[in-house]
Amino acid sequence: MNLGREEKIPAMKITALQYAVLAVFLVLAFGLWRLQVAGADRWQTLAEQNRVRIFPILAPRGKILDREGRIIVDNYPSTTALLVRENVQSLDAKIQKIADGLNLSEEEIRRALKRYAGRPKSEPLLLKADITPDEEAFIEANANEIPELEVIKVHRRLYPRDGFAAHLIGYVGEVSENDLNRAQFDLYKQGDIVGKSGVEAQYNDLLMGKNGERRSVVDSRGREIKRLSKTPAEAGKQLKLTIDLDLQIAAEEALEGKNGAIVAMDPRNGEILALVSRPVFDPNHFAVRITRDEWNQLLTDPAKPLMNKAIQAQLPPGSVFKIIMSVAGTQEGIAQHLVVNCGGGGTFYGRFFKCWIAAKHQGHGSVNLEKGIYQSCDVFFYTLGERLGIGKIAKYAQAFGLGRRTGIDLPQEVSGVMPSEEWKIRNQKQKWYAGETISVSIGQGAVATTPIQIARAIGAIASGGKLVRPHVVLPDELPAELRPAGMNPDEPQGVEIDQENWEAITNAMAEVVSPIGTAGASRIEGVDFAGKTGSAQVISNDARKLLKGSDYKDNGWFAGVMPRRNPEIVVAVLIEQGEHGSLAAQMASQVIKAYVVKKHNQTIPLKNASVLPTKPVEVAGLWNQFDAHDGEKHEELKAGRFKVEVVKDTKPKKKFDLKAGNKSLIIRH
Repeated sequence: MNLGREEKIPAMKITALQYAVLAVFLVLAFGLWRLQVAGADRWQTLAEQNRVRIFPILAPRGKILDREGRIIVDNYPSTTALLVRENVQSLDAKIQKIADGLNLSEEEIRRALKRYAGRPKSEPLLLKADITPDEEAFIEANANEIPELEVIKVHRRLYPRDGFAAHLIGYVGEVSENDLNRAQFDLYKQGDIVGKSGVEAQYNDLLMGKNGERRSVVDSRGREIKRLSKTPAEAGKQLKLTIDLDLQIAAEEALEGKNGAIVAMDPRNGEILALVSRPVFDPNHFAVRITRDEWNQLLTDPAKPLMNKAIQAQLPPGSVFKIIMSVAGTQEGIAQHLVVNCGGGGTFYGRFFKCWIAAKHQGHGSVNLEKGIYQSCDVFFYTLGERLGIGKIAKYAQAFGLGRRTGIDLPQEVSGVMPSEEWKIRNQKQKWYAGETISVSIGQGAVATTPIQIARAIGAIASGGKLVRPHVVLPDELPAELRPAGMNPDEPQGVEIDQENWEAITNAMAEVVSPIGTAGASRIEGVDFAGKTGSAQVISNDARKLLKGSDYKDNGWFAGVMPRRNPEIVVAVLIEQGEHGSLAAQMASQVIKAYVVKKHNQTIPLKNASVLPTKPVEVAGLWNQFDAHDGEKHEELKAGRFKVEVVKDTKPKKKFDLKAGNKSLIIRH
């Protein structure tokens, strides 16, 4: 054995080792080149993002005012919790503590993270809106342990309470994933707060404003060290509506406890003075975030609280339609010479049709046009409808806008239905039967209108036939491209009614609210008030007998004007299951009284109808009418609910005042 001989490493192994070392150095050199040369810009940008954080500054939405500049919708300061997602993995161990501190469930936080998974990590997640002082204190106390939590100050929508003008104003909510698939939301991103209905949706781009941002240097734990720049937010434009807050209050009170709608409009220019729909929802519930259960409850409620019945309820108008029939009949030279004998009904096309009075009396006796209107005799209008035919009836109804949208500047308006021979062939692939005309002639059958259509049509007839386009925002408040355009030739224009026919119809409408009319209880002493009642069946008489339920009462309608010719205001009322139009007429008279008291400074005996609120109502926004230096009253009124009193004062020193010691708001006029 030769212990001194050394074993030699084969040359092949040494060569292989050398190549392996060279390969490692080449890989390292390539990686170094990729990091420092090829990817220098990218990594520098990422490093900058780790050092600089962008905090959003959310723009307040524009205020919504009534026609006199009184605030209806305002904003209030609020605090929102943000979650920085730059290192999502580090959040897993903290989610439970975050959930406990912000009174959320762990599942809610994980769902929110999932929603934002496809968004840039540098974009913070709006975790919880309108947090409480305790929740804000939790974030501050845990700033070192949970630097991912931040807070920002935002402006939240402040709506009047109890759903006041809710369907008109609408509500706001977050842009959803479904919204992002629609063209109108191309410029928005998930989490943005946008208008979802009403004026909030129709004029969202004006109201929304433009968000700003704050760029700050943060340390490795996410704590702000230095502010680099700040781009302030641009507040949204405020909107002045055509709505008169006093008339809106009167209409809201009139419809309280009933389901239906009230529309008050100036038929001279189409300005909507009041618009109410019932049942109602509270838009304040949407201003932060509505729960899934609350949303489902609204969707499944059979009374449809989310439906704006003023522009979306498509129902037979009943006898209110007889005013359009009267125009058609007189313009065609038939109605002014027609006299019928009403014995409680009549036979047409081999079928007997009852008059509404048949259940109580033998009939109306001898009836001409005037009596046919103020006594609402069905037999008279059955006969008139038989002589006119569906073609001429449809012609005049369509000329006054029935069967198509009015063009009001509110979203999701429906068109209603005005049947005709062409309509039935197009929609039902059947011919029109002459007997169907009889039901149409009293506003039943396939006729379906909305309250806004009725207000527009009756206002036009009382104005001599001139049709206008309704709108809820004062045109002067809008950019030129958004102002309501004039009527174009393709839209219904109304009918120029002959003077003699016009006077006969409007005089008969005035008798409707007299002691001999169907709405005698709605007469307003000293006021030239006129209108037409209507009731419309929900189901047929035969079906009602079988069902024997109270849920199938007739709907009550009324459309009234003041004065009877060239009116300043028209009011249309729909009461679901109101049975008869006389109740609807009383509601309309309350709105007319409020208008007369305010606009004409006229004293009216109130009897059983109140003109202005007699119970505490929300007066959101009226605080801005007080002197700015009167801080105590300013804050007290801003926070509270008040009983409203109206004091006649032709030269008031103050328009609004508070009674000392008892929360009562005095409006002087």
